Amino acid sequence: MSRIGVLGGGAWGTALAHVARSAGHDVGIWSRAEPDLGPIGKADALILAVPAQAVRDVLSQISPTTHSGQPVIIAAKGIEQATGLFMNEVVADVLPAVKALVLSGPSFAADVLKGLPTAVVLAATDMDDARNWAAALSLPAFRIYAAQDVLGVEIGGALKNVLAIACGIADGRGLGDSARAALTTRGFAELTRFAAKLGAKPETLMGLSGLGDLLLTCSSRQSRNYSFGFAIGEGKTVAEALAMSKGVVEGASTVKIARELASRLGVDMPIVDAVHAIVDEHAPPEEEISRLLARPLKTENT
Repeated sequence: MSRIGVLGGGAWGTALAHVARSAGHDVGIWSRAEPDLGPIGKADALILAVPAQAVRDVLSQISPTTHSGQPVIIAAKGIEQATGLFMNEVVADVLPAVKALVLSGPSFAADVLKGLPTAVVLAATDMDDARNWAAALSLPAFRIYAAQDVLGVEIGGALKNVLAIACGIADGRGLGDSARAALTTRGFAELTRFAAKLGAKPETLMGLSGLGDLLLTCSSRQSRNYSFGFAIGEGKTVAEALAMSKGVVEGASTVKIARELASRLGVDMPIVDAVHAIVDEHAPPEEEISRLLARPLKTENT
């Protein structure tokens, strides 16, 4: 049994605390509502389950209690707006002495709390660390697969949120199942091009943190990102759609910096461009849909 400190008292933090307890660990939770550092300072490992844009601030707050070599399992999905850093890079920047691992994959907190079958991936630069912590936190209905491509796992988790907004908008506009399938597939092509440019492994994106998470998030009203997009597609403003959400819409915070990174890298991402135009520049969804449909035809794998 290990002592696990969970950073974040929201739905995902609560679900992961439940997983850790069910796996036989002693669990303490830190949240902004209950900012007691006691359980965190005694923890053998930390699970970071706060919104991506809050990660740096939270890590700075708890940094006096961390120790060298302490595993920090990152369950936040996104790209830091101010720096363009992925979450493992933010952890390395703020807490260079800890070991950063990344947990991602197709999973809804409500399903995990109900004990419904779920499979995710845990990545670490040291494969032994990934295997050991995957084994330590796995349950019969919560299967954790080990991986070593930390960046690839992060990219899948961050970009699928943006693409889910696009699918939600299409469904909110009543464009049909075929349109959603096309958006999901072409969005996956954008995701893999982006990942390849950054040096991620293609097989990682074909796995749970890429294709798996994309399929789930792009098709379910349980997804905050999909639901946010659906509300926009139905005619709500971005502000109204955000106000309707029961939690943080990570894709809305990620899309602008994702587009900036893609532009710097020279990666063509027209669906991400369209979501950025709608969310950040308040472009009418019908204009962006028309723009996508008017793109020149070309071979599929380009």
